[in-house]
Amino acid sequence: MAAAVCRTGSEASGSRFAVQLVIADIPGHSRVSPAPLSHRGYSRDAEGSWFRSLFVHKVDPRKDAHSNLLSKKETSNLYKIQFHNVKPECLETYNKLTEEVLPKLHSDPDYPCDLVGNWNTWYGEQDQAVHLWRFSGGYPALMDCMSKLRQNKEYLDFRKERSRMLLSRRNQLLLEFSFWNEPRPRQGPNIYELRSYKLKPGTMIEWGNNWARAIKYRQENQEAVGGFFSQIGELYVVHHLWAYRDLQSREETRNAAWRKRGWDENVYYTVPLIRTMESRIMIPLKISPLQ
Repeated sequence: MAAAVCRTGSEASGSRFAVQLVIADIPGHSRVSPAPLSHRGYSRDAEGSWFRSLFVHKVDPRKDAHSNLLSKKETSNLYKIQFHNVKPECLETYNKLTEEVLPKLHSDPDYPCDLVGNWNTWYGEQDQAVHLWRFSGGYPALMDCMSKLRQNKEYLDFRKERSRMLLSRRNQLLLEFSFWNEPRPRQGPNIYELRSYKLKPGTMIEWGNNWARAIKYRQENQEAVGGFFSQIGELYVVHHLWAYRDLQSREETRNAAWRKRGWDENVYYTVPLIRTMESRIMIPLKISPLQ
């Protein structure tokens, strides 16, 4: 990170020098040494319009939304991730209730939704449950499912009972990156890491371009489970889901990536795109297809 800061400082100095050269090339000013910005005599309006002409970037118009450029074309899957913060004394009861009701929705062919994974957070936010759903058919499948659930008395009773156990809850609708693995059921035992990145707005394409090259460095141990980016809820959020045998295996796998030529470049180019990042280590529930 220090190198990036130093580089930015150099670029800033270079930009001020470039402004002085431009001024020197303006007819009638070639022999005048420009004074510091705070001492110049022209008006603020002139300063605003003239300097904006120097520094405003000319961005080529994008022909498509990043959701279309980055998501899988051969599928129309939509994902929903849920984060439930449970009262500490209710977590065991919450898990039991969840394991009774959610598999029924997963196995019912009338509901176009599938459980992808269900976990409790081990390290990270405590007393938290995380659920990942897949809706095969995109937004129409989601709306169909929600409409049917509003008529499902057992599910409505489940929601009412569940609400007494929760401190808070939130969700996001996600699309999957085209270059990531499709999340498939797997045998356990495994622990799972959900790494969540909040990106600077406007950087999703750059993130995708770098990770499309970098994901090959993280496939040897089949640790890559799925990669997603948000569409509704908090925006410019990326979730990477990884599976490891244990924490030691996680450390060894991640260290091995650093020994591969090219992985360091991915980190170098993507770290500046991140505003905040978070890691959760999660333990799958009994009903989770990802074990």
